[in-house]
Amino acid sequence: MRLRVITLLLLIASSTVFVTPTYAVENFRAACSDISEDNLDPGPDCLRMMQDFPRPVVTPVKLDRFTLSNYEFWKVVNESPLLYDAPGGGVIGQMPAGFNFIHQTDAADGWVKNRSGQWMNMDDIKYQPTSQFRGVSLLNGLENNFGWVLGDLVTVPSPGARQSMDTGEVKFRYDMVNIFAEVRHTDGWLWYLVGPNQWIEQRSLAIPKPTEKPDDVTASRWVSVDLYEQTLVAYEQNTPVFATLIASGLPGWDTREGVFDVWARVERDGMSGATGAPDAYALESVPWVMYFDGGISLHGTYWHDGFGYRRSHGCVNLSITDASFVFNWFNGAQPGEDGEILSQVHVWASGEYRGRGPATK
Repeated sequence: MRLRVITLLLLIASSTVFVTPTYAVENFRAACSDISEDNLDPGPDCLRMMQDFPRPVVTPVKLDRFTLSNYEFWKVVNESPLLYDAPGGGVIGQMPAGFNFIHQTDAADGWVKNRSGQWMNMDDIKYQPTSQFRGVSLLNGLENNFGWVLGDLVTVPSPGARQSMDTGEVKFRYDMVNIFAEVRHTDGWLWYLVGPNQWIEQRSLAIPKPTEKPDDVTASRWVSVDLYEQTLVAYEQNTPVFATLIASGLPGWDTREGVFDVWARVERDGMSGATGAPDAYALESVPWVMYFDGGISLHGTYWHDGFGYRRSHGCVNLSITDASFVFNWFNGAQPGEDGEILSQVHVWASGEYRGRGPATK
């Protein structure tokens, strides 16, 4: 009997180790509510909260190892390269100039075969490493603000201060930080408190922000794309369950705001446009594509690692892992009245976007 009681107590003790404290959800920002432009000193409750929660209460989604390990992509680095019927064989064409990437389906010494069955000399192409970035499952929703660092930096001891290794802490691109308080500095920008005497200016962070479910959203599972923060949040009804970084349309190719139905989903699709123009592009085997606004889609992206910045011709770029997660997560949506599974995308902006850079957002 005594052994059974001891065993039970040990099980209870071990199980409580992994329980997320509920007071973090209720008092996370409240503990630091006294901080303002005139009072930057955190009180004891705020200091304790920062010490107890140095990182967001989230967990990364599982890497899409199959796609990442089985697909190899190459960037075409020479303009209008020749295409061959075999390694060192006869010329059968020439690739139009542009922003071109190929999906390797076979290889020989010094040669790569693309998805169209044409062989290319390795002198004309360069291997493209694929981003390993991935978003996170939200264990406590978005009750407490957090964000991703968008570039290597050193935190500063007060808003507007200069970066110094003597007073700051190094943060690297894609590091995640909690946001305990915010103040607006005389420079016009918000500054975020991310730890004891650790401040980061808003242009260096991307923050997933909650939004109410629009009246036009009737799907049980939908995603919200914030063009200002360059983030995506996935919702089950009104509950945020996943968040990540995106890359939306560049100026001139702006991603349209509104509520859209996902009208087609394909595991892999080729994308091209503006052939013959300076901004021509051709991308083989774009993975995990979800079309929602005509030819505009959410999709996996292998040709850049610039998530958190505008990079596209209107599409919402996701990492391959994130696109795979959203693609398959939509499969679990509740069928509508007609039995069809409806997936929807809400595109909005939480602020006036002016582009991220040294002096803009």
